[in-house]
Order: sequence, then structure tokens, then C-alpha cells
Amino acid sequence: MTALSPRIAAFADRWPKLVAFALGAVSATGFAPLNLWPLTLLALAGWMALVARSPRGWRTFGIGWAFGVGHFVVGLNWIATAFTYQAAMPAWLGWIAVVLLALYLAVYPALAAWGAWAMKPNADTHFAAPSYLLAFAGLWTLTEWLRSWVFTGFAWNPLSVIAVPYVASPARWIGTYGMSGIIFLLAAVVILAWFHRRVAAAMLLGSLTLFCGAAFLMQAGSGADAAVRTKGMQRIPITVVQPNVGQADKWVGAKADANFAKLARLTVPKDNTPRLILWPEAAVPDYLEWGYPAVYYDRSPAAARARLTALMNPGDLMLLGALKLELGKTGDVVGARNAVMTVHADGTLGARYDKAHLVPYGEYLPLRPVLSAIGLSRLAPGDIDFWPGPGARTLDLGAFGRAGLQICYEIIFSGQVVDRDHRPDFIFNPSNDAWFGGWGPPQHLAQARLRAIEEGLPVVRATPTGISAVIDADGRIRESLPMHAAGRIDTVIPAAHAPTLFARYGNMLPVGFALLLLAAAIAFRRRGR
Repeated sequence: MTALSPRIAAFADRWPKLVAFALGAVSATGFAPLNLWPLTLLALAGWMALVARSPRGWRTFGIGWAFGVGHFVVGLNWIATAFTYQAAMPAWLGWIAVVLLALYLAVYPALAAWGAWAMKPNADTHFAAPSYLLAFAGLWTLTEWLRSWVFTGFAWNPLSVIAVPYVASPARWIGTYGMSGIIFLLAAVVILAWFHRRVAAAMLLGSLTLFCGAAFLMQAGSGADAAVRTKGMQRIPITVVQPNVGQADKWVGAKADANFAKLARLTVPKDNTPRLILWPEAAVPDYLEWGYPAVYYDRSPAAARARLTALMNPGDLMLLGALKLELGKTGDVVGARNAVMTVHADGTLGARYDKAHLVPYGEYLPLRPVLSAIGLSRLAPGDIDFWPGPGARTLDLGAFGRAGLQICYEIIFSGQVVDRDHRPDFIFNPSNDAWFGGWGPPQHLAQARLRAIEEGLPVVRATPTGISAVIDADGRIRESLPMHAAGRIDTVIPAAHAPTLFARYGNMLPVGFALLLLAAAIAFRRRGR
């Protein structure tokens, strides 16, 4: 590390994994709620320099793994909060879960580091070699994409989320994971400047500026086109309700009526205008459908629906989170669905969406016979596991347009949130972020904003404790309700853009972008420049 003092370089050589762990922890401060993105770029640059100094491939893998552990332990600390709401498991187990998850997820940065190290030139001074920097960006993009689907995937906090909303415009072309590659190239600018490659740094920064600027201008043009297309058209009026019902109170039977009263008070119509009412995930504990064993009903489905229709104008429509039960051949309940149901003002039920991307340990317990035998349980109350739905679906809401549905953390999976054959007018993302402390909800919101940019679609979020928001197709928050506050949003759904490049081709674009970076890295390495 010729640009560093000998003392710092000697410490990094002696304790590379410790330094990598610290850099990984610092890199996570760029995510919400801290949003210290300059520190993320500096930490990535320091990590890339540290990896390049490694003398052997197996040590490189360890350095990458240590970085990933620090990165994910800090970024995912909110998971520990979820365990404080489950009486069947001790709260301290939450931090064990965070560390264990980080140990697994760190494999992906380790693979990126090892692959980039293999692409560096053989010379002693190669920290700023184009082949190395380009390979690192391409391999991080690929491993982040792999992380989104291997073992059902856990795509939380892609690097690109630190660029939301304005600098994230290229996501409309190359998706979330491709945008993460851009973040790595920005860190490469820091490395080039650090090691006095000023011309190369200026050229790379200029190229990235042109690319991001072109994406931003095209995004702005799409917004102007959308405004022209929708001028004079009927906009969809909505009421988004945030009751501020905390997780500690949500499933307490004695508080069910008080919880419903909070929702009802915030839903009462202000005038006779027909509106689309949007309630959070699992908004009511009542079952709205007939046919289940009598023991499951606290009130009849007719009475449960009547409570809802009493809050509606004649032309209103309500989308709300509710549960559906699955019965076996003997009539016993064998599973459940986390659903969004459509309730008309006359009390009839319309189309339903079932959550497809379920949360392991949250909504179902993997290896249930083994884990339940040692006293573990899923975080959501109850002993019946949820079953997944078929995937992204568009619901036709008549006068209220076409809604794409994504329940809670489904919204984080880039390229999987829209039925591309039946493109919706907007995405509704009911969620329950009350589990996730102070860090989880703003991170969840930031990732929903990325989906809006990628797909060119507005996103509406309704949560019990925040952050509920109306996000336009450029990823900007039009209106929102803060955490731990009751309130409602009365507005219209922003206009959608024409389908973006990503909306048409999905994750083949970031994968192609990553392969292009790797091809360029190979070309530079062969030329020895």
C-alpha cells in the first residue's frame, strides 16, 4: 500500500481479517437510517486494496469473508429485534441468528474477492489495475444476484440502495444488481485517485457521470411523457391507513377491538368520493371466508365484513391483509396463506393475492420436525406454517386500475415483483415492519423505492407502525407517515412510466452488465495494462 504509512500497511498485513471486518462494518453505515454513503465508498476502496495485497487465494477468500461478516452483522442488526416479540424463544437468540446469517451471507463477498484477486496482474504494484477493479465490480454484481435466489434468496440491502433515489437512475437500465456494480466502480475511482492514477480516475468518473446523467435525463423524460399521457385521465384516489399498532399489541386477543378501532377511526370517509382503501399486512385477525372449523371464528365472516363495509362509501374498494386457511382431506387446517383480499362496499370478496416469497423462520419453520423438537418456533404466532402463493400477480380493480401485489419483504426481490405479461398501473406493498426496530423500516422503504425506479411504476406502502409511503415512478417519496405515528394519507396514485428496459428484460440485464465488465477485465489483463 504505497499510498499508506508503513505502520498502517504493516498492521493491515498482520491482521488482514480484522481490518476487513472493520471495513465491512463501516461499509454498512451507508444504508438507512445512517445514510453515510461516503464512508461506504471509502470502506470498499480500502477493502479492494487489502484484497489486492493478499499473497494467496485462500487468504483472499478469508479476507472477503471477514468483510462480509462485518457488513451483514451491522446492516442486518434489526433482525435481532424480531426475536424480542416471540415468547417461545429467548431474545438473545436474535443476535445469534444475526451472526449465523452473516456467516452464511459473507460467502458471497468472499467469492467476489477471491475471483477479483485471481484477475489481478502478477506485478507487485497492481492495486489500481483496470482488470482487477473491473473484475471486482462485475463479480460483486454477479454474487449479489446469486444471493437473491440461492436457497430461496435473501436480497436485503443491495449496495445500490445507498444511491436512492437520484443517482440510482441507471437501475432502470441495468437493475439493482447492476447499479451495485456502479457503486463499486465509484469506489474504484477512489482507489485510482488514492494511488495517483489521476487521469484514469478522471476518465472513469467522467464515464460514470455521463452514464448516470443520461439515465437521469431519460427518467425525467419518461416522467414528462407520463404527465402528458395521463393529463385529463381520471386519477386513482387512495386512502392509506397507518394505525400505529405495535407488534406487542397486534396478536393480543384482548386488544383486538381497540386495534380495529384505530384502523376504523382513520378510515372513515371525508366526502362521497369513491376511493381505494389500503390497509397493512395482516390488518385484521378475522377470517373473511366461510368454510373453516367453527373454533377458528371469533365472529362470523358476515359480521367481520360488515365491520369493514361500515367504513366505506358505496363506490369504495378495500385491499387489506388477512389470513386464509388451507384444509386437508379430513377438514382439518393444514396450512395458511398470508393474503391480500379485496372487499367491495357491498361486502362481497373480490380477487385475492397470496404471498409467494415467505420468510424462513418468520412464516414457516424449515426442518420443522427437527427444529421444533429442540424448542424452536417460527417468529409469527401459531404452529401452522404458511404456504406460498404462485408468484407476482396483477389484480384488476375495475375503476381503480390494475394493482401489482407484493406483501412485506417480497418487495426486496429485484426482477420478481411484477407479472410482466399483465403490467399493473402501480404496486401495492402492504407490510408489517413493526418487528424490525429502528433500522429495518427505513431500509425496507429504500428498497421499495428501487423497485419503483426499476419498473417505472409507483409503489404504495401501508404498514401498521411506519413507514407508510406513496412513491412515484422515479423513486421519490410523494407522501409518507413517520414511524410510530398514527395517520392516513389521502392522495392519488402517481402516474406510471412506460415500461423501462429493466421492466422488459429483468435480471438478464444486470447479469449481462456483469459479464461485460468481466470481459473488459480479461481484455485488460491480457494486454497487461
